[in-house]
Amino acid sequence: MRDPLAEPSDLIRSVSRALRVLEAVGRAPKGLTVKQIARRCELTVATTYHLVRTLAYEGYVIRREDGTYIVGLEVADRYRELVTAFRGPPAVGESLRRAASDTGYSHYLGRFVGGQVAITALAEGPRSPYLEDLVPGFDEGAHATALGKGLLATLTPEQRFRYLREYGMRPFTSATLVAADAFEADLAAGDRRGMHLELGQFRHGVACAAVLVSPDKDMERRVVLACALPAAEMMTSARVVRAKLLAVARAVADGLASET
Repeated sequence: MRDPLAEPSDLIRSVSRALRVLEAVGRAPKGLTVKQIARRCELTVATTYHLVRTLAYEGYVIRREDGTYIVGLEVADRYRELVTAFRGPPAVGESLRRAASDTGYSHYLGRFVGGQVAITALAEGPRSPYLEDLVPGFDEGAHATALGKGLLATLTPEQRFRYLREYGMRPFTSATLVAADAFEADLAAGDRRGMHLELGQFRHGVACAAVLVSPDKDMERRVVLACALPAAEMMTSARVVRAKLLAVARAVADGLASET
């Protein structure tokens, strides 16, 4: 939801409207007609028609034979560029792939992007359960994932309170922490342990562990490394998981340092 109070004085309305059209089309996988887009974006049909034609010309939407519009391939290209920028230097990606190969567990990197927790890179491991929601992009379940906890733990209590108030604490499973005091206690335990954990809080039967890679005064430069594995394995291997995560975190930190 856009904050009307934060609207810039030099906002270019046509650009803003075009983005609203693109968002509406993106949320409708079966496609939308110009009239449907106009209704959803609260625009006139004439204005919508001109915006859609421009977006189609640039490749951001595609007109199908039935007259509906779907997202175009240019959006996929921008997404790939975003993922590449998020991933960082090649050495970082190689460290994640090596860790996934050595342990069999999927490994993830996360950081704050625009003040929001985001997954910025991943390497899938064959022994980890597949988690379709954990892909590069914004993490809407930060309170329920070890990666999110690792980043939120770097905030002040006031910053954390504002974050959780804005993004909520959705109960993904019956084990998800949805009370602020319980969440604060969990973060404190993770800090003492030197590794943040979640057991079945995001998905039943799945566990996740995370360690801090890069502390920094600038919150957007803080990086957390996490891995996902079957919950039963975490119960018996937490110390081993922590030791391996810390080793990978050092390699990732070295890779990130090579970027500067």
